Amino acid sequence: MGLARLPARRGLGCCVLVLLLLLGGSGSPGTPPPPRGPWPQEPGAEPEGAPWGRERYEAVKKHLGAVGALSKQYWRYLACRVWQEGCEEEEKRQEGREAGWSFPLVGQDYLEILSAFYCSFGKCCETGDCRIINNITGLEADLNGQLHGQHLAKEVVVRAVRGFLQSPRPQKALVLSFHGWSGTGKNFVARMVASHLYRDGLKSDCVRVFVSLLHFPHHNYVDSYKAQLHRQISETLQHCRQALLIFDEAEKLHSSLLDAIRPFMAQQDSEDQQRAIFLFLSNLGGNTINEVALDFWRAGRAREEIPLELLEQRLRLELQEAAENSYAHSHLLRENLIDFVVPFLPLEYHHVKLCARDAFLARGIPYKEATLDEVAQMMVFVPKEEKLFSAQGCKSVPQRINYFLP
Repeated sequence: MGLARLPARRGLGCCVLVLLLLLGGSGSPGTPPPPRGPWPQEPGAEPEGAPWGRERYEAVKKHLGAVGALSKQYWRYLACRVWQEGCEEEEKRQEGREAGWSFPLVGQDYLEILSAFYCSFGKCCETGDCRIINNITGLEADLNGQLHGQHLAKEVVVRAVRGFLQSPRPQKALVLSFHGWSGTGKNFVARMVASHLYRDGLKSDCVRVFVSLLHFPHHNYVDSYKAQLHRQISETLQHCRQALLIFDEAEKLHSSLLDAIRPFMAQQDSEDQQRAIFLFLSNLGGNTINEVALDFWRAGRAREEIPLELLEQRLRLELQEAAENSYAHSHLLRENLIDFVVPFLPLEYHHVKLCARDAFLARGIPYKEATLDEVAQMMVFVPKEEKLFSAQGCKSVPQRINYFLP
C-alpha cells in the first residue's frame, strides 16, 4: 500500500466512521437505543455543569478509547475489502475470534451502509445485486452517438429494454432477436446493453455469453451441452435478480438446446421478482433486410424511411420458413417467445467513414477526412453494380487503420 494513498484512505475511513456515529443508535437489531448523550450517567455522578470528577473522567476516557478501537476496526475492514493489500494478518486475527464477532456499537443498519459502500467498489452478487445500474438514458445516448445507420435497432432496443425494466411484474422474460449481416452492429449493441445495465458490463456475473460454435461445437455431445446450459442459466437466475443472457451465432444452435432455454423464457410466476433478458444474435435474414434497403435506395427514398413493420413482417416469414430447415432458434418465433425481431440494416460508405472516425478517436490517433476516405475505400462494397453496402459492415475497420499508423 503506497504512502501516497494513505491520507486519502484515512480520510475516507474517518468519513464513514463519522457517518455511522452521526446516525445514532447501537447494538444489534431489536435492542433498545442507548441513553442520549455520549455515555450513561452513573448513580451519584456530578450534576450538569459541575466540575468533572474522577469517575466522569474515566467514563470519557473509556468511551474515547472505544471510539478509537472502533475506527481502527472499521478501517481495517474497509481496507481489506476494497484494496485487499496486506490483509493476511488481519484475516488470521479474524479466524481466531469468535464466530459471532461483529463491530461494537454497530446495528444492522450500519452494516447495510457498509455493504452498500463496499458494493460501489466490488461485486455483490451474493445479495443478487451484481452492481446493477440500468442506465437507459446513457444507453440511448451512446446508441445515438456510436451506432451508425441503425435507426430501427436503436428505437426497438431502447423502448423494449426500458419498458421491460419499468414493468413492476413482467409476465415473462424479454427476448430480442437481432438479425443482419456481419459487422452491422449486433454484437456492438449487445455489449452496450450489458455495459449500461451493469457496472461490470460483460464481466458481470449476471451476464452470460454463449457462442454456438465455441460452446456447443459437437453434435455428438448435445445432451451434455443441454444439461450444462440448463444448469448455468438456472444458477445465474438464482444468483441474480436481473440476468442478461446473450446467444451469438444463434442460427447454429442445435434444436435440442432449445429445450434447455425455453423454460426460462416462458410465462413466469407473478410473485417471482427475477428478470431475465435474452438476446439472440443471428446473420439469418440479412439478405432479406438488404433487399428492402436496396429497393428503397433504388426508389430514391432514404433508409430512415424504412418502416419497422415492413422489415419485421418479411423477417418473420423468412424465419418461420427457416425453422423447417433446422434453424433451431426460429422455433422460438413460432412459439411466440421472441418479443421483438430487431433488423440491422447494411452499412453504406458514409457509415464506414464514421466507424473509422470512432476507431481513430478510441485510440487517440489524429486523422484527416482524406484518411477516413482511404479507410472506407479499402472495404468491399456490394452489389456488384451499385457497390452500395459494405460486405463486412464495420467489422474490420479497427484493423484497417493500422495501415495509417506512423
